[in-house]
Amino acid sequence: MTGKDAVYTHGHHESVLRSHRWRTAENSAAHLLPHLRPGMTLLDVGCGPGTITADLAERIAPGAVTAVEITEEALGLARAEAARRGRSDITFAVADVHALEFPDDTFDVVHAHQVLQHVGDPVRALREMRRVCRPGGIVAVRDSDYSAFAWFPERPELDEWMDLYQKVARANGGEPDAGRRLLSWAHAAGFTDVSATSSTWCFATPDDRAWWGGMWAERILKSDMAGQALASGAAVPEDLRRVSEGWRAWAGEPDGWLSLLHGELVCHA
Repeated sequence: MTGKDAVYTHGHHESVLRSHRWRTAENSAAHLLPHLRPGMTLLDVGCGPGTITADLAERIAPGAVTAVEITEEALGLARAEAARRGRSDITFAVADVHALEFPDDTFDVVHAHQVLQHVGDPVRALREMRRVCRPGGIVAVRDSDYSAFAWFPERPELDEWMDLYQKVARANGGEPDAGRRLLSWAHAAGFTDVSATSSTWCFATPDDRAWWGGMWAERILKSDMAGQALASGAAVPEDLRRVSEGWRAWAGEPDGWLSLLHGELVCHA
């Protein structure tokens, strides 16, 4: 979900979905899980392919989840996941997080994972999430902080990848270092009771390196980001091929290690 005056950097190429479908409530929403109870109502903003959504629905059953995305096409990915898992307790709606079409005080929990880094106005988005959350409810968000990603061994191609991602994401109206800014955005949105934490994804086994490195080796050539980089002049095809080869070389390193930092908030409405 991108919202007004922003373009979604990643798109929905299979190489992107391969990464997004790996996400679960356990590896992507652990900060929220202790606050969930059976029977709650939950809004999942920018639900993507719906793997986290379905996990959250299982946690709050017999409650109800509403999943929203910015287009019907994007929402179809989550519909398919819910059907695959036999979940009938999820409803779906096209919505813009800057102007959610729900009444005030509708949900016990409002959740967004890797959304605020892509929207045009993250403070406005948080205000809307707060508006539709019931008094005493929870708004929970989690976003990457790209500049804080760390890897070994050092490779110039991965530095080039980071520089290129930062340029493209910012040109699209997003903030790739959102993780460190979440707390300030929540305060600007009017939240006063906020718990701020961080967590990481770490890829350091041969299988993990092959999966993550191979995913980005393909993604840098075929995803929407690749097209945006070429169209804007931020890169030429040879640049993308070089970065792709760098990811494959990193994946083959027996000492290869990668840690991705995420900021996360639990905001009490």
